[in-house]
Amino acid sequence: MQNTPLSALPRRALLLGAPALAAALALGLPATARAAGETPDAWIGRLSQEVLQTIKADKAMQAGDIDRLMQLVDEKIMPNINFRRMTASAVGPGWRQASEAQRKRLEQEFKMLLVRTYAGALKKVKDQTFDIRPMPSKAAGDDEITVRTLIQSSGGSEPVQLDYRLEKAPGSSSGWKIYDLNIMGVWLIANYRPQFSQQVNQSGIDGLIASLVERNKSNAAK
Repeated sequence: MQNTPLSALPRRALLLGAPALAAALALGLPATARAAGETPDAWIGRLSQEVLQTIKADKAMQAGDIDRLMQLVDEKIMPNINFRRMTASAVGPGWRQASEAQRKRLEQEFKMLLVRTYAGALKKVKDQTFDIRPMPSKAAGDDEITVRTLIQSSGGSEPVQLDYRLEKAPGSSSGWKIYDLNIMGVWLIANYRPQFSQQVNQSGIDGLIASLVERNKSNAAK
């Protein structure tokens, strides 16, 4: 499949996939809210539904309030995502060239890029629900698994595919962390890697950082 910029996905993916992405990422509910021994698909399904309800009740998030959304990222999202792995995988071989300061800046700007891409669509959350697709029983003991879901809306519109790649994370309260997402057949890491690699080849790590900063400024202006 051709690597398509996330912002160029069909409009329906932005309107339906964006709230789902927020739900997918915002799994940082208190540990007491998690049932002991939950399977990864049950965890994803229950928490995604809970977070969708939270978004629907939050007028600021529905309006695309970046400050409110960034607060959600800082307080709820980061504990449940291996964002360093996500960023490193998206940057590709160039990650090894980066200093620790550059890596932290890449994570920061990449996070901002994803948040701003979808913030404007949060106000479109209305009646979306999740259906969890069956997970092979043999995957239960794997260290990395894929949980597949469909986003359903009323009105007979076609379901939107949203898949999660999870890795075992014994130190986390849930036992799992998200490291990649697939919206309508496009994996986030695979989508960005060619773009980022090209930028690193042309102008180095600092050039990629500058490009992300400029893209985020442009998105903010819109």
